[in-house]
Amino acid sequence: VQLQASGGGVVQAGGSLTLSCAASGRTISTYAMHWFRQAPGKEREFVAGISVKSGNTYYARYADSVKDRFTISRDNAKNMVYLRMGTLKPEDTAVYYCAAGSTVVSSNWNVMNYWGTGTLVTVSS
Repeated sequence: VQLQASGGGVVQAGGSLTLSCAASGRTISTYAMHWFRQAPGKEREFVAGISVKSGNTYYARYADSVKDRFTISRDNAKNMVYLRMGTLKPEDTAVYYCAAGSTVVSSNWNVMNYWGTGTLVTVSS
């Protein structure tokens, strides 16, 4: 699976931004999809993940730092994953990466099978 993230940019604190991750080469329907981020001088960290479909339900999980502000979603038909980011804070500034893992969400970036290119989000105060 090839993944390409896009949608990053400069936004003021309190603003919103939606990131997109386009997949090619294979359907993402059999993978849990994730967003991670890495700020300058910091380790890569989990942001959000969404499971494969179970029945009619997708299960999403978020880092505490973004819970209630960010929303992850997926469109398997379009092979796309999205991250809607709201009420952005300067500490959200980072390069954001999408990744494909197994069927369940994991916060451990070491177990991801595929990584996309990153997209830079800069939140100004």
